[in-house]
Order: sequence, then structure tokens, then C-alpha cells
Amino acid sequence: MKAIWNGTVIAESDDTVVVEGNHYFPRDAIHPEFFVPSDNRTVCHWKGTANYFHLEVDGKRNPNAAWTYETPLEAASEIREYVAFWHGVEVVAA
Repeated sequence: MKAIWNGTVIAESDDTVVVEGNHYFPRDAIHPEFFVPSDNRTVCHWKGTANYFHLEVDGKRNPNAAWTYETPLEAASEIREYVAFWHGVEVVAA
């Protein structure tokens, strides 16, 4: 799978985990130069606290477009430190 935003591949992996329709990419599959930590946090009743990243590609910013569960609840342990996307990020088969 590939995650693409602003015409650039920001993550690519054959080992994504699909949860609630979102492909979660392993942390080592993302291109970290495009990810800027955000102070945004949300809480899911079964996954735990999500931490967000802004995406920055070619001078454009997509705020809070990626998220991760660094310490998920037990029910979501399979996505520990995996990263998922929204806000216009296209996830397609590689």
C-alpha cells in the first residue's frame, strides 16, 4: 500500500493493518521528513489516545492528517506505533 499526499508518497508498506477501514502503516514505512508532530490528541474508547502529525510536502501543510497510537489499549495492540491517514491522503495499492 502507498499513502500519497500532494503528489508525494509519504508511506509505503506491504504490511499494513486495516482497522475501521483505515490502513495503518508500520512506523518504519513512513517518510519521516514529511511528518511534523502535532499537539492534537483524541481518545477512542477501545483504542486509547491517538497522537497526531501534520504533513508538510513542498511547502504545503495538511494539519493533523496522520495519527498513531503509541500506547494503545490491549484491544488495539496490533496497531501500536502504526500510522494512519485522513484529510485527503490517498491510500492505494502499490
